[in-house]
Amino acid sequence: MRREFAQKRHSRDGFFQQETDDACSIYVRNLDEKVKIPALTTALKEVFSECGTVVDVIAKSSVKRKGQAFVVYEEASEAQDALDILQGFDLLGRPMELAFAKTKSDMTVLKEGGEAALEQHKKHRLAEKANGAAAMADEYLPPNKILVLRELPEDYTKEALTAVFQRYPGFKEVRMVPGRKGLAFAEYNEDSEAITAKEAMNGATLGDKTIRVTFQRQ
Repeated sequence: MRREFAQKRHSRDGFFQQETDDACSIYVRNLDEKVKIPALTTALKEVFSECGTVVDVIAKSSVKRKGQAFVVYEEASEAQDALDILQGFDLLGRPMELAFAKTKSDMTVLKEGGEAALEQHKKHRLAEKANGAAAMADEYLPPNKILVLRELPEDYTKEALTAVFQRYPGFKEVRMVPGRKGLAFAEYNEDSEAITAKEAMNGATLGDKTIRVTFQRQ
């Protein structure tokens, strides 16, 4: 089977490249989302074992993670071989797209730093997940008259922000937050007017910053 895989070797210039923190782990995407996780995990382990010792295969059934997986090798050289040989290899009817993982797997952290390092790694991942969930929740808050302005340039004054946000109909005022640089509120007369301003300004560049604009939590 190794000979068959070798014939499918692709240049690493193909598909996509990224910096890696884990040379032992391969990120796999473009997998068939309809295949059950146990069957997918078994298929991945069988194929990737041709390139070395697979110590872990991670595949999730959540909507966000469907069609993706991570394969962890014992040695970095084995992961490099897999990336070279299996790039574009047809698995269950779809060509796989491979790259090195951006972050270290639990198995790699455990191997390099032991239980204490693994525990710290998990805490860091949970904190990042919580921060991401909070940010996502802010983006989908129900509309209201008050906008929260975040990640503002620290030198932006109330007058400067007023000049920006009063360009949109129904503007009422800007309120700064004492002692909190980079954060302010903009209020409009009607929800619909605040929606217009949010859609125009969320992700806009002010000074050297890309700002975030969300509705205030009620």
